[in-house]
Amino acid sequence: MNSKTFIIILSVVTLGFSSCCNYTQTSTSMKSETDTASFYIGYSFGAQLKGLGVTDPNISAIIAGINYALTKKDPPAEQQSMVTYINKFIEKKMAERAEKNRKDGEAFLEKNGKKSDVVTTESGLQYKIETKGEGPVPTSSDMVKVHYRGTFLDGTEFDSSIKRGEPFQFQAGGGVIRGWSEAIQLMPVGSKWTLYIPSDLAYGPQGYYNNIAPNETLIFEVELLEIVPQEKPEEAAEHNHEH
Repeated sequence: MNSKTFIIILSVVTLGFSSCCNYTQTSTSMKSETDTASFYIGYSFGAQLKGLGVTDPNISAIIAGINYALTKKDPPAEQQSMVTYINKFIEKKMAERAEKNRKDGEAFLEKNGKKSDVVTTESGLQYKIETKGEGPVPTSSDMVKVHYRGTFLDGTEFDSSIKRGEPFQFQAGGGVIRGWSEAIQLMPVGSKWTLYIPSDLAYGPQGYYNNIAPNETLIFEVELLEIVPQEKPEEAAEHNHEH
């Protein structure tokens, strides 16, 4: 998130708060459009703060700042200096969170890798075979179709093709994180594996927007449904000729 975006969001949130507020409240009456919009604005702001690693903000100070903006004509400091301060604070929080994620991930993988049913590859990818398939193993050029469920180390689900009700299709050798690409090219069709993917084989220090934090180790349950048949060049040419 850049400075301008953050300040715009903070300004919008300012309009949604009032001077009296229960700091631990997580629900409110939504009897009007303003009520509903204000709650959604607050949720969006909180979710973005959480995604940036700011999980313990001083709510009373936020409320004080909002009230100041609503009742005072002049800002408490020059705007650019406030932007700079906020950005430095967020960068610090993100760095702290990234380092914690890195250490937590390393500790988890070290312990997990000692389990008898977990295989660790040369790259550091770990997997456990839940169901052994009997079909062919994809090559890097094959298109494959899978169902999957992704979770963080604490078990929180962040993505699921099963919940969407639609399998995910992609080329085995690219277009996905490295841990996925490696694992898929080891799995026979019909297999169901649990993948434990180190951050450097996932989204690394940059993370993925606000959905996946920097240096997150990820867990995926992956079922390889099929290798998608592809038309041979002569079949494609014949099909085009018919039309």
